[in-house]
Parts: sequence; C-alpha cells; structure tokens
Amino acid sequence: MLRLDILCVGKLKETWWRDACAEYQKRLGGFCRLTIMEVDETRLPDRPSAAQIAAAVTEEGRRLLQKLPASAVAVTLCIEGKTMPSDGLAAALESMAVSGDSRIAFLIGGSCGLSEEVKAAARLRLSLSPMTFPHQLARVMLLEQLYRSMQILSGGKYHK
Repeated sequence: MLRLDILCVGKLKETWWRDACAEYQKRLGGFCRLTIMEVDETRLPDRPSAAQIAAAVTEEGRRLLQKLPASAVAVTLCIEGKTMPSDGLAAALESMAVSGDSRIAFLIGGSCGLSEEVKAAARLRLSLSPMTFPHQLARVMLLEQLYRSMQILSGGKYHK
C-alpha cells in the first residue's frame, strides 16, 4: 500500500483548518497510509531582518529533514516548483509507486518558505499555484489534491 507522509512547519491553530484536514485524512484512509508530522515554527520578531528570516528558514528546514523518512521520496511544495493538473499529479504518484517508491513525503514550509537544503533533497518540486497561499491552506489543498489523485487512479467519480 502506498504510504504518504506530510511534513509541515507549524500547527493548524484554527478549528476549520483542522476539520478540513481531518476530513481528507479520513477519505484518504481507504487508499493509502497517511501520516502528518508537524515541526515547530521558529518565532520571529515583528520586523525580522533578512538574516533572522534566513536563520529561521534554515532551522525549520533542519527540523523537516530530521523527520524525513530515509526510504521516502521527497516532494517539496514551493513557489518555484512545477505546476501540474490534477491528473498530472495522479500520474506522477502512480509513476513513483510503479517504480518501487512506495513512500512519498510532501514537505510544506512555514510562512517564510523552505530552505535550499530541503529543496535540494526533493526529487520533485511542486507548486500548487503561481499564487501565494498561507501554509495552513496549502496543507488542506495538498490533502484535497492527494485525495483527488487517488480517486483518479481508482476510477472514482470525485474527479470530473
């Protein structure tokens, strides 16, 4: 069975984000083994310097890489990543699974993004959109797209 890990910086503070994620986690349960791991977000002052932001992103990246399972294929969500349609993501997941990669880890950075070290560890850099979204929404959007991908691959009716 395909194993999906989502590694995220920060916790979902609002109930509606947690509820949306829980719904897609439940739906994905019939298709794969899903694990969501959160790492602490580095606190920054109100007006951080570029150096403070860089240090925070580096530290968050270190935390993410520590949680990355050794057997997993890493996929980062970043603005400069590749955009693809839903059926393209489904095909990419299927291709990885068919080639023997049964564990895929998606890495979502905090509000300041991902470190270059995390991006370098990725086999695929994925962008959900050229627009910018809060990292909490990115988690919900990723879960929805993973569910949609599983529906596409199983011939389900969810994707129209």
